[in-house]
Amino acid sequence: MTAVDRPWAQAVDLSRLAAWMDRQGLGSGAIDDVTMLIGGTQNLLLRLRHAGRHCVLRRPAVRARPEAGLSIVREARVLLALASTPLPHARLIAACADPQVLGAPFYLMEPVAGFNPSGTPLPELHAADPALRRRMGMAMVDALITLGEIDPQAVGLMGPSVGALGDFGRPEGFLQRQVQRWRLQLDACSAHATWPGPDGLPGVAAVGNWLAMHVPEPTRPGLLHGDFHLSNVMFRHDGPEIAAVIDWELATIGDPLLDLGWLIATWPDATGQGAGTIHVMPWQGFPGVDALIERYASCCPRSLSALSW
Repeated sequence: MTAVDRPWAQAVDLSRLAAWMDRQGLGSGAIDDVTMLIGGTQNLLLRLRHAGRHCVLRRPAVRARPEAGLSIVREARVLLALASTPLPHARLIAACADPQVLGAPFYLMEPVAGFNPSGTPLPELHAADPALRRRMGMAMVDALITLGEIDPQAVGLMGPSVGALGDFGRPEGFLQRQVQRWRLQLDACSAHATWPGPDGLPGVAAVGNWLAMHVPEPTRPGLLHGDFHLSNVMFRHDGPEIAAVIDWELATIGDPLLDLGWLIATWPDATGQGAGTIHVMPWQGFPGVDALIERYASCCPRSLSALSW
């Protein structure tokens, strides 16, 4: 089998991985039935079988940014914390922060039986029923409410102990830090030769100034996904329920309304086209933004008075 047939081979040495899994008490023997899954540009996803059990490996791509390894460690910490919660997610099997094993940190998780709704036509069951598609949209909001109401301290993501999970986020001053963080991300675009500068985006300076001047009062901290939209969830094949929220690399602790704001900002228009590559077909039946907000407001105790921010 050639490198073209195995594009993941440079990133994952199966013999070293199998030996590590043996040491973790995950069974013994060689790894087989390896399939590369679609999973973004920064990380590699492999479905594999070891000791008769299928699992999914996630690690940074070979040429990923240096901090990608730290993101993988954080993802594994989130999945471990979510194990005691009702939020649908891929169950963590084991994680390795030592880059000596595969060249970068990685973790193993349970496979998820589901589909992502973006980029390809919906399955027949979902494509045939607009009412079911509306329930899919509401399920997105329900998952977001469940996520935001998880107590980070109760699941070990914050608290006095600094260990595997105790130092995950900095909720103090979280909202105050956001505008400067967004501005720094915008400044980083100067690394691209064709970037015209912030002045090439009419109104961006005024928006930034308004945001800086109207930072809301801090609210009760919650767990944020950081990139919650239709491309980062999987739905069940047999209904409108979410099978798993995926891709936790931007997760942190702060104001959960930022996740709601991002869901709204990326939500598709009447054609099914959302931010970036999000495209859902067919779209008719999915709730509009106002319905999403109404659902959140009616089911969540958090105030939406600062939602426009």
